[in-house]
Amino acid sequence: MRLEQFNFHHLLYFWRVAKLGHLTRAAQELNTSQSALSAQIRQLEDRLGEPLFTREGRRLVLTQTGHLVLSYAENIFGLGQEMLGRLQGRGQGITRLRVGSVATLSRNYQENWIRPLLADPSVVLTLESGPLEGLLARLTQHQLDVVLANEGVSADPERPLHCRFLGSQAISLVGPATHWAANSLRVPEDLHGLDIALPGPTHAVRAQFDAMCASAGIAPRLRAEVDDMAMLRLIARDSGWLALLPGVVVQDELSSGVLVTVGELVELQERFYAITTTHRHRMETLEHLLSRSNEGAIQPDRARQER
Repeated sequence: MRLEQFNFHHLLYFWRVAKLGHLTRAAQELNTSQSALSAQIRQLEDRLGEPLFTREGRRLVLTQTGHLVLSYAENIFGLGQEMLGRLQGRGQGITRLRVGSVATLSRNYQENWIRPLLADPSVVLTLESGPLEGLLARLTQHQLDVVLANEGVSADPERPLHCRFLGSQAISLVGPATHWAANSLRVPEDLHGLDIALPGPTHAVRAQFDAMCASAGIAPRLRAEVDDMAMLRLIARDSGWLALLPGVVVQDELSSGVLVTVGELVELQERFYAITTTHRHRMETLEHLLSRSNEGAIQPDRARQER
């Protein structure tokens, strides 16, 4: 079969059934009947010479060939969605950039990263947050242009992603200025028994911090475990406890003097990554952001803190 003989309409129907896992829902979405949908998928299977689904009770389960075809359909129709998104507003000189950010990443870091675009009237931003796997799924479906994360992803032939290291920042121990002087604690030696709020158990630096304290025989008094950095920032500001987090999270509180850095744990680093697909269309706006180092992304706020 030559490419011009291939029916991409049938492939579209297969893609929607595979994504939804249900003929009825796919038929409703595509505004067609179940029987017509089944017939078109059978025609696609006949063209390809192999079954794409098997039935297990009422469920449709992809065959090995079905998984292979789905991976190509994801790229084909995902790129089609990306093309439509790029063209939308193109006549008015508008560039749309869709950025995903993992829920545990500092929103201050994200804002610092996109700040060069905030004064550009030709750029329209879409910002999303969520679990890493969900964001990566949307990225591979070309529904996002880049995902910002605090953990890297490995190369996978079935999920062609490019993970770019943006930089890192030392983790700080911060506390209210009314209780602490800057750099007044030895870490971890002076933390025994002190009230502390920590990133949740799934955060990359949490295991490192716990191991450091255990090795030194130190046991701070855990008062809160917080996955969301925006919430940990509020707790650091309002609780009176010590809090362990990257300084960028509380950059405004440090600048205003509400909080002080009580101690820095230079051996603990939060790393920042930008994840893109290898098949993406090159965007000059995104390339400019990717070329900036971690130092460049955080520098404006360090300067603000010094004023």
